[in-house]
Amino acid sequence: MYQAWMKRFFDLIVASILLLLCLPLFLFLAILIRLFLGSPFLFCQMRPGYNGKPFKLYKFRTMLDKRDAQNNLLSDAERMTTFGKFLRSFSLDELPELINVLKGEMSLVGPRPLLMEYLPYYSAQQWKRHTAKPGITGWAQINGRNTVVWEKRFELDVWYVEHISFLLDIKILLLTLINTLKRKGINEQGQATMSRFDAEQRIK
Repeated sequence: MYQAWMKRFFDLIVASILLLLCLPLFLFLAILIRLFLGSPFLFCQMRPGYNGKPFKLYKFRTMLDKRDAQNNLLSDAERMTTFGKFLRSFSLDELPELINVLKGEMSLVGPRPLLMEYLPYYSAQQWKRHTAKPGITGWAQINGRNTVVWEKRFELDVWYVEHISFLLDIKILLLTLINTLKRKGINEQGQATMSRFDAEQRIK
């Protein structure tokens, strides 16, 4: 019953309140990003949602648009700034995802949406992570975040979709807040996404 309709109601109420409370911060960050990182201040990318259906994910921009002589984007490390690292370390870049929650494309809690290009490489067991809406935070995020290897993250995501409950979501949200304030599980040198080669090797 909770997953069928109460979870969506909970998402709408909490996301609406958070978006209203964070609106001044949202506008302030948008101005700073425009000044220090350029335009646009939002980063938009197609990600797989419920049952793998694509949707446009919104995040605050955290990197510069630096390119080489052939107009190819430089590596993430070369484009990342101290300000961008700050936004990521406190998950401030995730604030615009509240809009995705209001649109019904995401939930407050669920498996983090990865990249569309990974879809062909999931096993049947790993695909279960798409039987729930992707979330701003999730079970994997409070159990290591970027310090957990990819295989373990998938196991944690599948465990979550098989045990979804109201109390579990509350626990994840509270621990996410605590971990974010403590900056626990942050690995700024780690990767938030895999290369296609890594996906082929690790997702089987």
